[in-house]
This record gives sequence, C-alpha cells and structure tokens, in this order.
Amino acid sequence: MTTIFPVLKQPLEGETYRGDSKDDFSPTASFTEQKPPLGILVENGGGGLWGRLRKSHVNPDSIATQPSVFDDPLTCEIYRPPPQYENAHKFDPDARWTWREEKVLVRKIDWRVMLWAGIMFFALDLDRNNISQANTDNFLTDLSMTTNDYNLGNSLFRIAFLIAELPSQLVSKRVGPDVWIPFQMVVWSVVALCQFWLSGRSSFLLTRFLLGFLQGGFIPDVVLYLSYFYTKTELPIRLGFFWVSNYIAVIVSAFLATGILKLDGVGGRAGWRYLFLIEGAGTLLVGICSFFLLPPGPTQTKAWFRPKGWFTEREEVILVNRILRDDPSKSDMHNRQGLSVRAIWKALRDWRMWPLYILGLTHMIPVGPPQNYLTLSLRNLGFSTTHSNLLTIPSSVLGLLMLLFCVYLSEIINSRVFATIILQLWALPLLIALYTFNAQTSQWVYYAVVTLITGFPYVHPIQVGWASRNSYSVRTRTVSASVYNMFVQAGAVVYANIYRTKDAPLYKHGNRALIGICSMNIVLYIGTYFFYKYINKRRDGIWSSWSKEQQQDYLETTKDEGNQRLDFRFAY
Repeated sequence: MTTIFPVLKQPLEGETYRGDSKDDFSPTASFTEQKPPLGILVENGGGGLWGRLRKSHVNPDSIATQPSVFDDPLTCEIYRPPPQYENAHKFDPDARWTWREEKVLVRKIDWRVMLWAGIMFFALDLDRNNISQANTDNFLTDLSMTTNDYNLGNSLFRIAFLIAELPSQLVSKRVGPDVWIPFQMVVWSVVALCQFWLSGRSSFLLTRFLLGFLQGGFIPDVVLYLSYFYTKTELPIRLGFFWVSNYIAVIVSAFLATGILKLDGVGGRAGWRYLFLIEGAGTLLVGICSFFLLPPGPTQTKAWFRPKGWFTEREEVILVNRILRDDPSKSDMHNRQGLSVRAIWKALRDWRMWPLYILGLTHMIPVGPPQNYLTLSLRNLGFSTTHSNLLTIPSSVLGLLMLLFCVYLSEIINSRVFATIILQLWALPLLIALYTFNAQTSQWVYYAVVTLITGFPYVHPIQVGWASRNSYSVRTRTVSASVYNMFVQAGAVVYANIYRTKDAPLYKHGNRALIGICSMNIVLYIGTYFFYKYINKRRDGIWSSWSKEQQQDYLETTKDEGNQRLDFRFAY
C-alpha cells in the first residue's frame, strides 16, 4: 500500500494536496526516480521560478504527467469526477503524456481559444472606450453637456456594469458561456452603433447605462470559460495576454479615431457619430462569429460546421486529465449547471475572499481619474484632436509592457502581493508630482507625468487569477469572479467622480485625494499578505498536530468545501 500524500506534505499556497507515493514524483523520464525538494512540487510541473527552470530543461519526450490525488487508489475515489461532469468520459487516472505532447496541445489551445478571447475583448474595449476619442471631437459641446454630465454617464455605465456582473454569471453558468457571451456581444454592439443617433444628455445617459448592463458579465464569463482549458499556473499568464488586447484596442482605436473623425461633416454629421457607428458594426461582426468559434468545452468542440472538432481523442484525454490533476474541484459542476440561491449566498459569505474584494475596490482609484481624463486634459492643454488621440499611444505601450512584466513577475517569484503592490508604489510619487503642478508648468512636463501615471502596471489580471485560485471550487469561483469585478466597477464609479468641473484644469483637490487613497492601498496590500499567511500557518499547525489516521479520515469524511478545507492553502 502506498503512503497517502497528505500525511507527508504540507500544501503550497493556492493548492490542495496531490500524491506522495514513491511512484508519483518524477518530473522527467518515469515516476520512479528522484523526488523534488520539499516545498517545490506544485501542480503542472512546479510553481514559481523552480517550476519554469525545471520544465525548460527536461527531455521533451519524457513524462509530463504530474503527481496528483488520482495516483493513490484511496484519494482517487474521493476526488473522482462525478458522472454529470461533461468531461467525465475522458477522465483516466492512469493517463500519461509527454512534455512535447502537452506543449503542442497548450499552443493549440492558445491559438483556438485564447486568441479569439482576446479578439472579443478587443471589440468590447472599442465600444467601451471610444467615448474617450469622441471627447476630442467636441462631443460634449455638440450634445450641450458638461464635464459633470460626462462623469454621470461614466458612473451610470459602471453602476450598470456592476449590477449585471452576478446575474450574467448565473445565466452563463446555466446556458453556457459559449452561448451567452456571443449573445451579449451582438446585443451591446447594436446599442453601441446606435450612438450614431445621440441627440442630447438623456440619450447619452441611456446608452451608457445600456452598454454597461449588457457588457457587465463579459469579463467574468470569459475568465470562467478559460478556466475550463488552462491550469492555475497557466491562467494568470493568459489573463495577462487577455488584458493586453485592452491596450492594443487603445492603441488601434487612437489610429482608427484619427481617420474616422476626419469624416466630420460628411452628410452633415459629426465625426464622432461615425466613430460609434463603424466600431459598433465591427463588434457586431465579431459577436456573430463568436457563435461559431466558442465550443462548450474541451471535449465538445465538434459541431455540424466543424465535424472533426479541434482536438484528437488523445488530446482530449490529455486536456481533461491535466486540468483535473491540477485542480480536481473543476469537476464539481457541469458547464451548464446553474447555481442555487443558497450556494450564491454561501459564496458571498466567504469572508476569506473579502480582502481581495476590498483590493478590487480600491486598487485602481489612484490612476483611474488621470486615465479617464487623458484625452480631455490634452485638449485643455491646447493639443489638437489628432495630436490628443495620438499622444495616448505611448502610455498604452508602456502600460502593455508593465502588464506583462507584472504577470510574469507574479509567477516567477510566486507572490501575488509583491507583484500587485507595484501599482501603488509606481503611482504615489507621480501623483505627488502632479499635485505640485501649477498653471505655469510646461504642457510637455505635464504630459510626461500623466503618461507615466496612465502607463501604470496593470495588475488587475493578476488579482483576477488570484481570486480564482483562492476560490478553489467551481461554485465559489463562479460567484467570486463576479463579486470581485463588481467591487472593481464600484471603484470605477468612485474614481469617475473624483475630478470635478470646479476643480479643473489641474484638479488639485482630486489629486490630493488620490495620494491619500494610494497610501492607504499600500497598507491594505501588506495587511492582505499577513492575513493569508496567518490562515495558512494556523492550518499547518492543525494539520501537523493530527495523526496519519486523523488526516486520512478528514479527507474521506469532511463536509468542508472549497477554500474552507484544511488541506487548502491560500495564495498570497
């Protein structure tokens, strides 16, 4: 009889126990060679820097299958996927594959799934943010509106976005993200292109609310969908590239706006009207295509228009088993199984997730107002419409590079807190500099500082992955993804109202508030670090005090679920 893994190993952050028999551990040729150092072994071949170094030096034709609870007959039965799980027919605890096979499969997933997810997000960002380009073309003047009206429109958008988050996730979980996401895109794109006919303040506020409500669930829906295909260590990197499309959209939209806004006067219409019409029509096309390019799940890629599917039988076995070995909880629910009100309430009451929700609320506030007002500030500084749009590109490029840096840093050092607090440390001195500016400050000095602020390290993808990892169950993950994003949108509502018309153009009072919030955030991140560290240490003490028999009995009989389990460790 092999030794049960939970008796011998402490779990790492963001993990549960995996297997510890003498036949479990080899990262290379077979499962009968050396064990890795204590505290190094994690899901999918290693976490942090050790995992990356080890995977980069192995023989590509050696065994890539990682140790898991499925390697021991006893724990295998505890964690075996239920029959209703849509991929249960491909589960095989004895399945083995090579690093070469896994690499080819992951690249295929990147091209088939991740690329289109990025294209959809690109389309969303065109419709969500082209209001910024419209501002450079006398948008507010043409509709007889003020900066406060613009703030109200942004607030309504964020509030509607926030309201739609959880309901959208629940609908998506019931009908499937492969159906719900394309439907969302088609409907919101119609509203987006209808902005061509805006007539004043009322129609502007109505369309902003509708756009927010219809787009609200898109991001958590896509995050949940991607988790069907990627492991916990792969998902944060993919989310980083997912949000890269956000920056690409900003860069591309600047060039598009430069050209489209030159249609000003055609047919007696302002250029910003054509901006909404053309970009909305583009999103409509992407939405229609998405009905055909989003399969329900890894083993459900065949369709009447795709009779052979995306993956071979062998690839489906590898895909399913590598996901379940990484996180057995992903078989808890069918991908078209809804959540009960009781399950939702239980997830909302999970106090262990609230530090992440609070960070979601506050982390973007210090850089949000300068970003929202970038094009308007440039116009106020005397730059032309064309120059104002093109001058946003450097901050987007910088932000893109900093996003990728932080995402990779998070996995290399295996620390979420240290990779995300960078945003606050980056923003604080720049906000202080911005606060000291006066009317005599050179417009280029102002532009340089604002560009650095708006080119901030975008840590949101890391925190989304962090919340997903610390949820540790499909039920909790479904709700936590929405709740986290609801807090992010609530934060956006806050920072949309920090810069006020009477405080223009230097926004001294607003910048002073941003400095205070940024300082507070640094304290919150440090507190979150010690919060999760304390919980993990406490669980380690309880687990270590138990006998082997008590540990095994807990695994077989516990009613604890998700991150409440004593064999789960939080990532921090």
